[in-house]
Amino acid sequence: MSWHTGRLVGFDLETTGVDVEADRIVTACIVGCGDGQPVTPRIWLADPGIDIPAEATAVHGISTEQARANGRPAAEVVEDIVHALAEAVTDGTPIVVMNAPYDLTLLDREARRYGVTPLADLVGDELRVIDPRVMDKAVDPYRPGRRRLTDLCAHYGLRLDAAHTADADALAACRVAWVLAERWPQLRGTALDQLHAVQRQWAAQQAASYAGYLARTPGREHEAATVRPEWPLVPHQSRRTA
Repeated sequence: MSWHTGRLVGFDLETTGVDVEADRIVTACIVGCGDGQPVTPRIWLADPGIDIPAEATAVHGISTEQARANGRPAAEVVEDIVHALAEAVTDGTPIVVMNAPYDLTLLDREARRYGVTPLADLVGDELRVIDPRVMDKAVDPYRPGRRRLTDLCAHYGLRLDAAHTADADALAACRVAWVLAERWPQLRGTALDQLHAVQRQWAAQQAASYAGYLARTPGREHEAATVRPEWPLVPHQSRRTA
């Protein structure tokens, strides 16, 4: 049986911004799907403890006032998310995360911020991640166009309602992963352990290619040094300092 025909757990965050070292979780979803079982979403709304910039609210629809009025304390939310993911990992279920280094690194930093044991420390080498963005770029590298989740859904003929809400995006990532495996034999024919390892190699190659592109682009040369090759998250000890 291929990994994609069993149970999958999708994970997505909506946040206060795009800096994994400084920004905070606003909403999160962990959704179980597949294997002939019902879809089981768990959704969290957090009070991030800081103002939510208008630019972020425009993306996910949650304002500072809404988060303060209805959100749970961020530390509680982070602990819940980490434990829910750890439970899935312990069960042997792959975690599907679109652009995993963003969500998993930000979750790691949030856990450390609030004194919660990070997921990587809880599960160690048992974590198995499926990243549709990495896989799509690996199997179809020369296709033109962007590769955001909305782009992949459009390309593969998948419906995505309420994009940029954590629950919709988490489930959509699982659907993209399933379609990729159905379409590309090298994905569905690779055992989960090996697929996790090869995605790390693909991600590093893709990062090197993008850094090279930036280095050759006038006015963007300085951005090349900010491209990180680590996958599925940037280890805390690798954080760069000014």
